[in-house]
Amino acid sequence: MNDTSATVGVVPIARAATMSGLEFLQGLLAGTLPRPPIAVPMRFVLVAAERGRAVFEGETDESLLNPFGTVHGGWAMTLLDSAMSCAVLSALPAGQAQTTVEVKINLVRPIFPATGRVRVEGALIHQGRQLATAEGRLLDAEGRLLAHGTTTCMIFELARAGA
Repeated sequence: MNDTSATVGVVPIARAATMSGLEFLQGLLAGTLPRPPIAVPMRFVLVAAERGRAVFEGETDESLLNPFGTVHGGWAMTLLDSAMSCAVLSALPAGQAQTTVEVKINLVRPIFPATGRVRVEGALIHQGRQLATAEGRLLDAEGRLLAHGTTTCMIFELARAGA
């Protein structure tokens, strides 16, 4: 899961602005764009993207534990936020991006280090001019629901982000 051979970094805004959201995600999948820095310590990776949908996989271990010995809920929230916001991004044209405004999650089962590989699927619900909503589901290797959530993302012009 921690692929040290993959380039890690941030894509310059000027370059990102030339790609649609789906092209951007496809660049991450192909390795022509660097993995985001957060993906390394949080142990997750983008594994699929299409218009209105993004899928990540993560791997649990002891580095993610809270004081009670379960995986911290913030990890599940981070994976869900990534999948849901990338589902929104996948539908945006070149020159636009998104950022999370609000996220709501429900943790329905505890996650342990032994849970191992998980899959999180994000799906676009609605896309407007300024706001979009998406939903996500976090599943274990057997397909059991561990957590689910919704997000609202603000859509903005990348040219303004660099100003």
